[in-house]
Amino acid sequence: MIFQSFRWARAVALLSIVGIVSACGLPQVGPNKREIYAGSVQKEGDAFIVSVNDRVTRATAVTPALGFSDDFINAGVIGSDTIRPGDILGLTIWENVDDGLLAGQGQNATALEEVQVDGAGFIFVPYAGRIRASGNSPEAIRRIITAKLEEQTPDPQVQVRRIAGDGSTVSLIGSVGGQGVYAIERPTRTLSTMLARAGGVTIEPEIAQVTVIRGGMRSRIWFQDLYDHPELDIALRGGDRILVEEDTRAFTALGATGGQARVPFESQNLSALEAIAQVGGLQSNTADPTGIFVFRNEPAEVANIVLGRDDLVGAQRFAYVLDLTQPNGMFQARDFVIRDADTIYVTEAPYTQFTKILSSLTGPAASVNALASLDGN
Repeated sequence: MIFQSFRWARAVALLSIVGIVSACGLPQVGPNKREIYAGSVQKEGDAFIVSVNDRVTRATAVTPALGFSDDFINAGVIGSDTIRPGDILGLTIWENVDDGLLAGQGQNATALEEVQVDGAGFIFVPYAGRIRASGNSPEAIRRIITAKLEEQTPDPQVQVRRIAGDGSTVSLIGSVGGQGVYAIERPTRTLSTMLARAGGVTIEPEIAQVTVIRGGMRSRIWFQDLYDHPELDIALRGGDRILVEEDTRAFTALGATGGQARVPFESQNLSALEAIAQVGGLQSNTADPTGIFVFRNEPAEVANIVLGRDDLVGAQRFAYVLDLTQPNGMFQARDFVIRDADTIYVTEAPYTQFTKILSSLTGPAASVNALASLDGN
């Protein structure tokens, strides 16, 4: 009688376990394919679920466009001899008389060392008055001073030299070898040469971005583009602020992948295949290669192209599906472009859920059998 009671108890226990499993569900890393498809627009959900093909790949291949505006590109290189506010000049004036305007008794030369160009761009020369120096070369300033003095002293000879050319400077901050304020000199009149002067970038060139702020204008460029496209190596202007920083784009990886995290981009362009590899690939014992989803909010202009419509307004929720088991599935994953804030989710294979059910049933059943065997002994 006792043995029969245990057999009855084991049957009741198994039925109870099945009921609990069916009522409460099993642990899983996230929604399965069926649950995701249940939220599609076709089933009165709010997300468009689209299988990735060559047409979809081309329509969604949108990457951030970085580059300088025409105002930056069309600005010519400043002449290295152009005087600017803050520069320091050295002046020497010879007079062709023994008792001149500027020279002392018995002298015919006067040296005016370290005459600084004021903030308005002017210098003052005795008997010549206030002279605009900013925007002129030392030779142009020499001619101006000569013309003003020759009315008062015969045949004046004037020499103008630039002692310090730090009146026009730029500031560099961020991921550069040496942050600071640097003068625009003959070798450093363009962006690339100024970055080299500051010690170059200290982060991976593939993810380095350079921002130039000039007055109310602001433009940003990839560091590598400076060398791939020489026309983007813009001329600098005094007061420019240059910021070098790491690319801030990132995607989120979830589900049956090697790692679940928010992952920064490691290159300018990132494909779905590269993104999966970046987090350790698919989990071989749980991942479903037919259910790789990319979730994103797609702008209306792209959404209309993908769906062949023209009535969508505003950002739309999209779930793109990649199936690596298709003949060209790997190529499509290689060509599909990942964008900033995307979420890559890999579903679990149906087999995984099946094994979880078996584990949930056989584990407690083994415990019941163990109790029964103890009773039999």
